Amino acid sequence: MIAFAGIDLGGTKSEAQLFDANWNLVERQRVPTPQTYDDLVATLAGQVTWCLDASGRAIPVGVGAAGLMDAKGLAFTANLPATGKPFRQDISKAAGHPITYINDCRALALSEAAFGAGQGYSTVMSLILGTGIGGGIAYDGRLRSGPTHLGGEFGHIPASAATVAQHKLPIHECGCGRFGCVETYIAGPGLARMAQDLFDHDLSAVHIGEGKDDPSVAQQVWQIWLDLTADLLLSIVQSIDPSIIVLGGGLSKIPNVEEDLTRRIEEKQLKGFAVPNIVRASGGDASGARGAALAAAQEAGYV
Repeated sequence: MIAFAGIDLGGTKSEAQLFDANWNLVERQRVPTPQTYDDLVATLAGQVTWCLDASGRAIPVGVGAAGLMDAKGLAFTANLPATGKPFRQDISKAAGHPITYINDCRALALSEAAFGAGQGYSTVMSLILGTGIGGGIAYDGRLRSGPTHLGGEFGHIPASAATVAQHKLPIHECGCGRFGCVETYIAGPGLARMAQDLFDHDLSAVHIGEGKDDPSVAQQVWQIWLDLTADLLLSIVQSIDPSIIVLGGGLSKIPNVEEDLTRRIEEKQLKGFAVPNIVRASGGDASGARGAALAAAQEAGYV
């Protein structure tokens, strides 16, 4: 019997997934992501209806997507045509069923804490390393949000000034409108831009990852990336003291990235203090939807 539903909304596709009471994936539906707001709302409402029809009853439905929802319920997104819109309310109204909206990075933290690499840990931090940078923190299997819902926007923490100066890095404007956010250096596009800025080489993040262990420009860029990413993680570790750090996103697939980061953080950590385990997410492409479904189930009081 279908008990929960989650929708993983990305810039190019939206995937609805249905789960039974034991959180096994039962069925999924994938559709292209529309590029206008009205079409986007209609498509999401259609997927919510599909979830309800498949279950034959009212069940919790969560939607996970990149971006934020402010205290007034208005969306702020970079890759969806929903900024400034009451996205959650409009989907719920069009579907005739309330939905839970959650940032995709928070959904990863929740899913990995309950079902993945973070099982058994009290404080699970997720960090998505992709075209953008973001994360989430699950305490005892649940997310906690403050009044601004900005917790986990790690990509918009300023990059370490000391490391930027050490490597003579230029300061770029971030998509958020500020300058010097760590995302402008350590996200996939930022990694490629460092190769261009410092060495006048056109290298993709993939090529840098492939060449990181050989004497090359790629290796030099990778070492700078490790410094900046380790600085970010260390500042978070010293702030919230997570039990485990779970990596997701395209850059997390670079071979041995977790070992490389662990060694670099150990070099920078206060003497005598351990570094938390750093691992890859284990939930695969179901993590986003499963985390959104779990957020909805928790909000509705099912778990």
